[in-house]
Amino acid sequence: MGDVWQRFWFLATDSWPLALVRIGAAAIALALWWSYAADVQAWFGPAGILPADTVRQWRSPYAFSLFDWAASSASLAVLFGATGVVFACLLLGVGTPVVAVLAAVLWASLLHRGPMLAGPADDCLSILLWCLAIGPAGEHLSVDRWLRNRAGRPAPGPSLRAAISVGLLQVHATAIAAASVLSQSKGDAWWDGLAAWYLATGPQSRVAGIVPLLARSEYLTNLLTHGITAFEVLFAIGLWCAPSQRLVAQVGLVGWPLLGLIAGEPLWGLAVALFALPLAVRR
Repeated sequence: MGDVWQRFWFLATDSWPLALVRIGAAAIALALWWSYAADVQAWFGPAGILPADTVRQWRSPYAFSLFDWAASSASLAVLFGATGVVFACLLLGVGTPVVAVLAAVLWASLLHRGPMLAGPADDCLSILLWCLAIGPAGEHLSVDRWLRNRAGRPAPGPSLRAAISVGLLQVHATAIAAASVLSQSKGDAWWDGLAAWYLATGPQSRVAGIVPLLARSEYLTNLLTHGITAFEVLFAIGLWCAPSQRLVAQVGLVGWPLLGLIAGEPLWGLAVALFALPLAVRR
């Protein structure tokens, strides 16, 4: 057990898959950040719907937000704009060791400023950003790497920090899949096979085109419902079996975005797929 533990967390790993996670997470971060842009003053401004004092009483006493200090419209606009700039720098890989930490802190601050507004994609993104802050996410496919090459510095080798970051992504991928299964087990619709119908016909669903097919076949509805649960179970288990790990991770790159479309949470589906990305492309 000790040897397995050591190899999982402390065997130096190539950091290039983290660059792909960084690009994907930064793109999702920019999309979610932009979704706040039109209403940020209405929610968090001096005369906003959610005054800082009220939110502090509502949220966890351990929560911390830099946005609590944005007492004026101008300071809120500057801080919110700076958050977008940090996400753009993370996407390009500019000053990544510092920018990755700033991105995680600023995104957590935005969520803590209005925790009741956060959705599943927001929470998953927060975990992704902290994992990237731990690992060397800017050593490949980045402006940092381009500058390093121009300076004649050697290419980076396997990294202990990369191993820890990838390990954390794998653990969280399993936890999210297992939590989904446990949540679904509480609902009768997932046992009687109708959950897929409710998801596809929901107001947020992005796959309304399959509704006529489901309406014509109860068996297809049941198959899709139980197929979703089976996929999540196999994903949670398969990531830990060496023979199936890469294949299961690659299936997750397709399965989670499709599930996100069915559930009406496409960014959530893409975010969950990013957790498995290092295992899917690992050399």
